[in-house]
Amino acid sequence: MLYHLLYRLADDISFLNVTRYITFRTMMALLSALFISFVLSPWFIKKLKKKQIGQQVRELGPQSHLTKAGTPTMGGGLILLALLLPALLWTDLTNTYFWYTFVITAAFGIIGYWDDNLKIAQKNPQGMRGKHKLILQFIISLLVCSHHYFYTLTSTALVFPFFKNLTLDIGPLYILFGAFVIVGTSHSVNLTDGLDGLAIGPVMTSAFCFAVLAYVTGHYVIAEYLNYHFIKGSGELAIFAAAIIGAGLGFLWYNTYPAQVFMGDIGSLSLGGTLGTLALLTKHELLMIIIGGLFVVEALSVIAQVTSFKLTGRRVLKMAPIHHHFELRGWPEPRIIVRFWIISIILALVALLSLKLR
Repeated sequence: MLYHLLYRLADDISFLNVTRYITFRTMMALLSALFISFVLSPWFIKKLKKKQIGQQVRELGPQSHLTKAGTPTMGGGLILLALLLPALLWTDLTNTYFWYTFVITAAFGIIGYWDDNLKIAQKNPQGMRGKHKLILQFIISLLVCSHHYFYTLTSTALVFPFFKNLTLDIGPLYILFGAFVIVGTSHSVNLTDGLDGLAIGPVMTSAFCFAVLAYVTGHYVIAEYLNYHFIKGSGELAIFAAAIIGAGLGFLWYNTYPAQVFMGDIGSLSLGGTLGTLALLTKHELLMIIIGGLFVVEALSVIAQVTSFKLTGRRVLKMAPIHHHFELRGWPEPRIIVRFWIISIILALVALLSLKLR
């Protein structure tokens, strides 16, 4: 909205020409999101406490988590506000890729809100049934991916990272594959959100990667130089990714150990869905495995634990997801969080190497 107003004024006010550059608007989106998050967080947390919107803790979880019961949750609502408002202000609203991402983020946020609300109203940490969440998310993702396939998709080929000419064209199956990427990433982030600040750190790291990748794929000269698939208009997604970083930084100020607020499913499901959508729209679906490697490991740890228990009656970990395994091994919570952040940063750097090493 603000971009379109300033764009028109740039013809008469020369210094406003800077608003026509994606790099400038990317930084403005990040700073705007950070400002909104910082300013509104204290008020938002007070409102959550006043309405007694507190976290429900599983009795089967680590005993140390019982002390966290009652900590305000649904802080992801503020993340979404601080993310979506700057994205609307600074992005070209005629860009279809923006609206794909906006729809997934908002819709998954609504599902997450519904889930969180059930947990609070029923005082049950289970919330909405898992299969119901999956069905709703897949329906929304399939609709978005179908529209993308028929109207804006430039290639159905999957590009293998670090291999210059290795691709796999999956044709119409891309619709189903795309939905799987979005929903899978959403639930992987949700599983990672188990310690104070654990999920939001890797989310911001991943968002930074996609900000760079979106800018590269959307810039014809740079994409051609790096032998990357050029996607006209995808550069606008860098603004959305930057807004995630700004909103995440503001939230982390209050979510860092010991947390004053939790993001809840409204935050983790929506942010995960956003990252999956960014991977899809920038044609880095397989690179997402590296960028979000920490999320992948968290999800695989749960799959391995459930599979092993059903087949052999034994558990491969003390508790899943894997961050709880390290808790039960005696690692202090801050140590787990920081080390997992370090891993996510390393994986992000490896992923960005694919810009040149291919």
